Amino acid sequence: MCRSRNLIIFIFAGIVAVSCGGGDAPKSTETTPADKVPMPITAKTVDASMTGGISGGVRYTGKPGRKVRIRMNADPNCSAKHSSPVYAQDLQISEDGGLKDVFLWVKVGLEDYNFQPPSEVVTLDQSGCVYVPHVLGIQSGQELNVLNSDDTTHNINPSPSNNRDWNISQAPASQPIVKKFARTEVMIPVKCNVHPWMKSYIGVVPHPYFVVTGSDGRYSLENLPPGEYTLEVWHERLGAQEQTITVATGQISTIDFEYGG
Repeated sequence: MCRSRNLIIFIFAGIVAVSCGGGDAPKSTETTPADKVPMPITAKTVDASMTGGISGGVRYTGKPGRKVRIRMNADPNCSAKHSSPVYAQDLQISEDGGLKDVFLWVKVGLEDYNFQPPSEVVTLDQSGCVYVPHVLGIQSGQELNVLNSDDTTHNINPSPSNNRDWNISQAPASQPIVKKFARTEVMIPVKCNVHPWMKSYIGVVPHPYFVVTGSDGRYSLENLPPGEYTLEVWHERLGAQEQTITVATGQISTIDFEYGG
């Protein structure tokens, strides 16, 4: 009788152990299909043999208006550097309407590419109590050197909204001020707190496809990979415009911009 009872208890305990998941559960041998495995994201690189370009101009069709003369008499060191009058640089137009100092860059179309900052240094000089150049472009992470070629002290004060600001005094013949901008920003105004007429603008972009129009209002961009792009032009008084253009391998696409008065 006892042996029968013990046998029943043993069988019952085994059933309970199995139903409650006793022991190690069998491991799944199912694998993820190869086409379901996420692949690492790799930025594209530009194939120089497949590139094209863009060229064109920026024109102003309004009335030029009267030039505004800059008075530098407050600092004799400034006025002594100029043998002729100095005028404001905010609207410089050639005889045939070309607009100088317009910043142009590829705003949309290069998001899949990664561009390392170039080793070349961009220079912003202070000569004759004027920033030279008046408008410049720089790649994010690229080195900017600010020089003082004058016999007077300047105070360089950029006012970015997407980068770290700084405000530094620079004496004559001093070492360059070395700075970098980490993030895209079009544009960063720069002023001198000592000489209020001094103004400059810096465009910071994440790639090398930017340019500032010359005195004739012309521009060109080279070595662009084929694709569709949105170009933006920016002028300190006239604002910004955008246009879309397609670049093909081995071809130069043309696109012009126009500002009215």
